[in-house]
Amino acid sequence: MSSAVLKSPPAKRSFREQMHQAREDAIIQAVNRLLAEKGFDAMTVDEVAAEVGIAKASLYKHFSSKEDLAAAAMVKVMLRAVAFLDNLDTSERPIDLLKAVARWTMEVQLAGEMPSLPSENSALRGALMVNTAYMDGLMQVSDRLGAWIEAAQADGSLNRNLPPIAVLYTLYARACDPVLGFLRASGTHSDSEIIDMVMTSCFEGLNAR
Repeated sequence: MSSAVLKSPPAKRSFREQMHQAREDAIIQAVNRLLAEKGFDAMTVDEVAAEVGIAKASLYKHFSSKEDLAAAAMVKVMLRAVAFLDNLDTSERPIDLLKAVARWTMEVQLAGEMPSLPSENSALRGALMVNTAYMDGLMQVSDRLGAWIEAAQADGSLNRNLPPIAVLYTLYARACDPVLGFLRASGTHSDSEIIDMVMTSCFEGLNAR
């Protein structure tokens, strides 16, 4: 007889639990869109409830404050970023990995799925700083990007005179770059062309070659 221990299948969630999770997912999705469109300061809890189609009191059963709502959306995006990095082919050149990340963040932003980053004095920033899931994800992403930045500088494909932290923050800024929206509003370029232009200005600079 096999000595393997039989494991019980994971307990199936009740219908009530499934509905609770589905509503929570819908709330986070709505918050994500509103944060991308309006930013944290302009977004209201009433708008979130109206978009999901629930009463504000019901929304507060899931999230206790506007800051908690926004933090949940930011955590969701951070987890998406970690998953994206996990699926990259790390045998590629470091500079190509960094370009892939920058392109992905801009694609997510143009799709209306990238929340605006909080300002230094924002209440949301304070909530994120004590959110373990968000900070863990941020550290994972920053550590990986930092290693690729240093490797790209070592092989000469990135400017060695720039502090790695400056390059890191420049890449993060692409996730909320208003230039993307301005160029789209002009109606003269496709999303792909817009991303290519911003990628060129980011990685090659504005000097004539």
